[in-house]
Amino acid sequence: MKKLIIKASCLLIAITTVVGCKKELDEKFNNQEKVLDANVAGLFTGMLNNDRVAAKYWNVRTFLTQMPGVYAQTSYIGNGNTIYQQNEGYSQQYWDDFYSTGGNGSGPLALFRAMERKFNSLSATDQANQKVIFQAAKVVLIEQAAKMVDLWGDIPYSTAGSLTSTDVIGNPKYDEQKALYTSFIADLDALGTYFNTNTTTAAFSKSDILLKGNMNMWARYANSLRLRLLMRISRTDETTAKTAILAMLANQSNYPLVDGGNIGTYNPGTSDILLQPLTNSTSDLHDAFFEGSWYATDYALNTVMLPANDPRIPVIYDKFGRGSGTSFVQNAEYKAMPITFTAAQQEASFADYSVLDSATFLYNQKLPGIIITASEVNFIKAEAFERWGSSTDAKTAYDNALRQSVTFYHYLNNLNQGGGFKNVAAPATSVIDTWVNSSTATYTGSSAAKLTQIYTQKWLHYGVLQSTEAWSEYRRTGFPVLTFPTTGKLSGFDTPPTRLIYPAKEKTLNSENYQAVASKDTRKTKIFWMP
Repeated sequence: MKKLIIKASCLLIAITTVVGCKKELDEKFNNQEKVLDANVAGLFTGMLNNDRVAAKYWNVRTFLTQMPGVYAQTSYIGNGNTIYQQNEGYSQQYWDDFYSTGGNGSGPLALFRAMERKFNSLSATDQANQKVIFQAAKVVLIEQAAKMVDLWGDIPYSTAGSLTSTDVIGNPKYDEQKALYTSFIADLDALGTYFNTNTTTAAFSKSDILLKGNMNMWARYANSLRLRLLMRISRTDETTAKTAILAMLANQSNYPLVDGGNIGTYNPGTSDILLQPLTNSTSDLHDAFFEGSWYATDYALNTVMLPANDPRIPVIYDKFGRGSGTSFVQNAEYKAMPITFTAAQQEASFADYSVLDSATFLYNQKLPGIIITASEVNFIKAEAFERWGSSTDAKTAYDNALRQSVTFYHYLNNLNQGGGFKNVAAPATSVIDTWVNSSTATYTGSSAAKLTQIYTQKWLHYGVLQSTEAWSEYRRTGFPVLTFPTTGKLSGFDTPPTRLIYPAKEKTLNSENYQAVASKDTRKTKIFWMP
């Protein structure tokens, strides 16, 4: 695979690259976790400035494209014999980056425990002034903790970080995954109400590098995250999910959502929950993708997008091609390498197939971290209406989700201005209308067929940058129906897992508590929300 990447790099037109700087914040908020008298606002900023959320090299290279992206086929990788084997070193680092600072993530749980301690030490007046920041930090923590549950199942949570919060050294117990989800959903309900009925503060606006203290957007964030988690449990606890989701959708004044106003040509920059790069950031993802995951994925491009003449193709993929003397000859059409290609076939013919778009993904220094988008929310609405309400309402939500996905990917592409990269103009309304109404993406057929469309298009919208969510939804729904080559794979790793196994250090350093979950610690154990 390394040889393949070197060959691919030689085909690129020479581009001067700038080494991305390490994350830097205004001095007031820099490394607050290391300050003896850390403040609530600074700790909150630190939680937001998370390299596991931002579009950063390490997370994309070592995690998204190596594990969930492979298991959900949202990223392409060399077809070796260990592709379904979890990389224990990289998964260990992802685990550590949730629980502690100093790695490639901000250590959201560690920072929250420090914030919790500081907040509890404040006077009643100061607590009232700082409460909005503390509430927002809860939303951020829940979003990241839910991902940990989706990846591993039971995790240490309620007693994790005790040294930071209480000065008591103790190994944390594992909290049961379903109970954690239940608490997350309940907490988000209260948090959504809080943000929907209170006002912002100057301190909150200054420390909030995500949403600039916009209370309405924080209410939408909390509610939409709750909607995501409720739908996630809907195959194993349908009654709870159905009741809560329909109540939310029936009362959007109390439960505003990240839905882009249900308009296809919405503004992702103001409507979606996106962590924009810091103004001094010059990093991009070309190294992350060139090291193994640059290629178009088979099912997404060949099976879903090309037959539908999908208008997102030109901003997600590049046709690529081969060098001929001093020239570069572009391929005539878009097409992805078959997933069944052996590593040898990949190395011999990769230049004949499409790759990720340079302007949108590879050299885009303005690429944001994607948390929740309007398209995702409308796909959730569509599923809810199709399963429990009106198929007509479901079609409306689904069509909105498709149109918003086009808008979203063109938005990402057009963030990258200058540098010689091609910005693709938004397609004509008639082109999008034809795709939505008269293609293989059209919402039609039986209810089962319509749900398949929802699941497939939602998975496609997540793409490589939201591989963790794509893998979760693939495990929940079973769609799309993907082919995973098994020939020659390492024994015991011939198919993708259904969860990650716990990291080695966790088993050693927290061995007593690990024993309570050891029987669940297999790569084929289901997460509780899987049917």
